[in-house]
Amino acid sequence: MTKSNAPVSRRKLVQGAALTSAALVVGAPPAGAADGSSATAPAPTADGTEPLDFTEGSAAMEPDRTVTSACQFCNANCSLSVDVRADRVIAVRSGADDPVQNGNICVKAPMMAELTHNPLRLTHPLIRTGGRKGSEDSTFRRATWDEALDVIARRLLALRDKGEAASVANRTTGRLPRGTGSLVARLFALLGSPNNTDVGPVCNDAGGNALKATFGLGNFTNGYGTDGATGKDDLGSADYYLLLGTNQAETHPVTFDYLLRGRARTGARLVVVDPRRTATATVADDWIAPKPHTDLALALGMLHHILDQGLHDREFVRRWVLGFDELKAHMAASGYTPEWAAAVTGVPAATIRRTARDYARARSAALFCNAGISHQLGAFDTYRVLTFLAAVTGNIGKLGAGCNFMHNTWPGDLHLPALTVRTPDPGQALPVGPDYFAQSVLTGRPYRLKALITQGNPLISSANTEKVKEAYRRLDFYVYTGLFMEEAAHYADVILPVSSPLEYDGVYMRRDDRAIRWQQAAVPRCGESRPDWEIWIDLAHALGRNDRRKGAAYWTDAFPPAWKDYSVLWAEFVRHTPGMGGMTERRLRGRTEPLRWPCPTPRHPGVSALYQDHPSWYAAAVSLGGAPGQRFLTPSGKIEIFTRSLDRNLAVAGHRALPDFYTHPEVTGAHPTLAYEKRFVTSPVNPQALTHPVRLGVRGDGAVHRDYPLMGMTGRPGVAHFATVTHWTPTGARLNGIRFLQIHPATARRLGIDDRDEVVVESPRGRVTATALYWPGIREDTVFVPNTFGPAQRLAEELGGTRYEAVNALVDDQYYDNLSGQQAYKCFACRVTRKPS
Repeated sequence: MTKSNAPVSRRKLVQGAALTSAALVVGAPPAGAADGSSATAPAPTADGTEPLDFTEGSAAMEPDRTVTSACQFCNANCSLSVDVRADRVIAVRSGADDPVQNGNICVKAPMMAELTHNPLRLTHPLIRTGGRKGSEDSTFRRATWDEALDVIARRLLALRDKGEAASVANRTTGRLPRGTGSLVARLFALLGSPNNTDVGPVCNDAGGNALKATFGLGNFTNGYGTDGATGKDDLGSADYYLLLGTNQAETHPVTFDYLLRGRARTGARLVVVDPRRTATATVADDWIAPKPHTDLALALGMLHHILDQGLHDREFVRRWVLGFDELKAHMAASGYTPEWAAAVTGVPAATIRRTARDYARARSAALFCNAGISHQLGAFDTYRVLTFLAAVTGNIGKLGAGCNFMHNTWPGDLHLPALTVRTPDPGQALPVGPDYFAQSVLTGRPYRLKALITQGNPLISSANTEKVKEAYRRLDFYVYTGLFMEEAAHYADVILPVSSPLEYDGVYMRRDDRAIRWQQAAVPRCGESRPDWEIWIDLAHALGRNDRRKGAAYWTDAFPPAWKDYSVLWAEFVRHTPGMGGMTERRLRGRTEPLRWPCPTPRHPGVSALYQDHPSWYAAAVSLGGAPGQRFLTPSGKIEIFTRSLDRNLAVAGHRALPDFYTHPEVTGAHPTLAYEKRFVTSPVNPQALTHPVRLGVRGDGAVHRDYPLMGMTGRPGVAHFATVTHWTPTGARLNGIRFLQIHPATARRLGIDDRDEVVVESPRGRVTATALYWPGIREDTVFVPNTFGPAQRLAEELGGTRYEAVNALVDDQYYDNLSGQQAYKCFACRVTRKPS
């Protein structure tokens, strides 16, 4: 454990590490005042006068109109005021009066305009004419939309007619307008394929799976800002924050600033668990640096101490927790003491005991987790143990507490009217996790994937990238949809251009706490681009005009053209989705704050803290299928730590309801790991899909570390980037166009590497290049290599930088969470050498 020595103010963090200074945004008001008051006017200059407003009275710069929109780049879901002149965005400012946002936006918000007005945008459908798939000399010709969609429709129907509908797959991304996934699912049901997958396995499915197993819903449990039911602050009222594997200062800077304002009022303790000192850890009271991929051991050690010392909330456990006695017996027999956890994690036992004690004794303690936990081999089991910590201490179902597993948000499964035709039996999907697509293409097990449509960039996000490239070269048919000619587009047979979020009305991004905003179109669509939901409706109609077996009405009746108007489509979602009756477009348009689900009626305030013992929650729970008075939406109506049914179900895949410790075989120390069986079983967590069962507790031998002595982690480069798309903006390329390898100075010197040397990072799977960055705030046995860089990104090269290979070439796709499908990006054995000159 390392404690931060120099206190860093909230304002310094917002303007520095989080980059929300007015100097770095276009037309934005300054960040919130140091006392937490809202800042809606420009800050005075040093002599007390108002700063110049260079747009006032300007014929060129005074906007024709200002529209209300929202930022697409993270789950802070910031409100934006977008000024437009002659169909060009001339300013992006913070939306007014949202008390969580407090007048802040970060550096990414103005980059929304850089996506919209970008000379690299795809503007027309394209059809491949030549070149080797994946090569930059691939050639394409311009096509009409009908021509491109007809090509896709005929290929999909040909596979269906041969009895191979399951060989067609889709992979969605978080960038889609809300509800697009429901349209994709509808089309795939009509086609008869089970392989419609989403971004979850490379994002945070494991957290949602664990939350659902324990509490009944797979969602972030608490809310930012005021709880509409009680009028009290929710997450800002916590007196203890425990953040594991989440660098919110850079990934969610505006909502993190809200937490820091709350901390300033309440004196809350902030503890950050991360192998490296991030911008978030810099402002923490405690920074705890475990070995990568050992958070399960840390959580078990904390849980053991809480139970052993009787620090649990006895009354809450008695009333609301099922399986506590089994948990207590399991932990007592396990030997998972703080001393044991210290030997695994490298965190002192005294630190583990203190953290457990402080968390348990807090009036209200809020857990936050993100990709640092999700991208682990045992992600589901780690999240389950974290839900146990909240349950036994009574930190669930109350304000300022909860299991806030980020990106487990809503809306997700938006419902449409039931289909009126009989659909084919789809059979079972490929094993959980979209990275299994490559295995299916290359081996034909359990069957071969032949056609794929993606919304996103799998050639950057997928593990073991070189293997994935080969699979995409061998794919019979591939459709890429996107904004730019990204890496994946060079493998495509058909390319479809999508519109950017400032080019259409609707609901785009959402906040982690299940909150959404309505956004307005600011400018016309770029070229002939179309929003994603329109593309799928149009594809359904192309299937209709090409389907000689089922006929046109089979498709067109299920996809009314009126749904291309997002307002009409949203009204369908509101009518048919449980818990959504109060979330009408009219209500959303009339709010300065986003509205949280569940919100079952027009008068309901929306739910901030799930499971709160309050009439507002019980009304919402009934709308979600709960019985009157049912608090937790589990089969028992209680928190389910252990039930025989759950234990039996998980045992099918090799797991238990009460987890034991295991970790990735490439973590140093030869710890218990796992082995995958060759056979397939139905996934107990995702029953529509197959999975490989595992044997847990297999002893690792650590042999890989003879040649690859370091542990590597991947993650977000910094606040300027979100996924790959920001690399296509001038601001993103300028601020963070160099891939900096964070390495401890002592480790670097031992390897003969100077600060800012060009280096090569190698693992048993591949190699990438980077620039060494001396970073004393990282474990000496660990290096951090940023992801989201890719070889198609031209702007960095034009600024004198490098087109980097995807860092996931280093990651082993054979090791993944067989329950959630999460890929294990957070540990790979590697070595670092100075790049030959």
